[in-house]
Amino acid sequence: MKRNPLILIVAAVLILIFGLLLFVYQVRKSEVAVVTLFGKIDRVKTNPGPGVRLPWPIENVYKLDQRIQNFEGKYEQFKLPDQNIIMLSVYVGYRIEDPRAFFPKFENGSIPAAEKVLEDMVRSAKNEVCGQHPFSDFVSTDERQMKFAQIEGEILNDVQKRVHDLNYGVDIKFIQIKKIGLPDQVTQNVFDRMTSERQYYISKIQSQGEEESTKIKSAADSTAAKLLADADAQAFKIRGEGEAQMMKSLEVLQQNPGLATFNMQMSALEQFLKKNTTLVLDPSSSPLEWLQMSEPGRPMLSAETNAPLTKDPAK
Repeated sequence: MKRNPLILIVAAVLILIFGLLLFVYQVRKSEVAVVTLFGKIDRVKTNPGPGVRLPWPIENVYKLDQRIQNFEGKYEQFKLPDQNIIMLSVYVGYRIEDPRAFFPKFENGSIPAAEKVLEDMVRSAKNEVCGQHPFSDFVSTDERQMKFAQIEGEILNDVQKRVHDLNYGVDIKFIQIKKIGLPDQVTQNVFDRMTSERQYYISKIQSQGEEESTKIKSAADSTAAKLLADADAQAFKIRGEGEAQMMKSLEVLQQNPGLATFNMQMSALEQFLKKNTTLVLDPSSSPLEWLQMSEPGRPMLSAETNAPLTKDPAK
């Protein structure tokens, strides 16, 4: 009985694939492969591409991600040296630098196992660093007093030193504060303290404003008093000049009583005729007698006394 060539080809391909799975492995660009021989590290392949291995259980291949990994620590409370308590959480970025050192430390290169150990280290470092900084370094109304960058740097240096001393084969790239807060029991006390601090600044600003207001009012009152004094002096001077002119006019009128009488009567006449008014008066009453005419349109006046003249009955 002859076998179908197609079946033979498929069988050959399957055998080849099975052989490749047993003897060949592939490493991606972002990975590194740790090959163990009977459970112990035999070699590490860092270059991407295929690699050759012996079948299990002789050799095993473990692939580790060499990209930067990150995890977030727990949101925990820490006591500060000024007896305040804060809640703090950070997120951590790390990278596997030495697979030979990393692999045996964390259960055949287990990432979860490594992050659990690193989280404990970060918690210990946070507790130590927070014990050296007062509350104002974390929470303050003045941005210049807060020291987030310094605190993050101190935690990072502490964790890097611990990891290096224990030779975990991990490089801690960054540690940054993600969340900061206060426990419920102390939140109101902190708010009251911040309110009191704000009220102090408000009172200080109000006091400065009142002081400036007093200075401005004092300067304005001084200027007003000076202006009023100058005005009074000017008025007194004008009044004196007016009285002097009045005395001169009075001397002239005392020398010519008829002129004084004439001026008074003309002034009264002017007041009578100031508006569009119709008056019915005795023409002989003062000062209407000045309206008696010797010629049409001209009053009768004396050349010497400026008094009205009467017509001569003989003429």
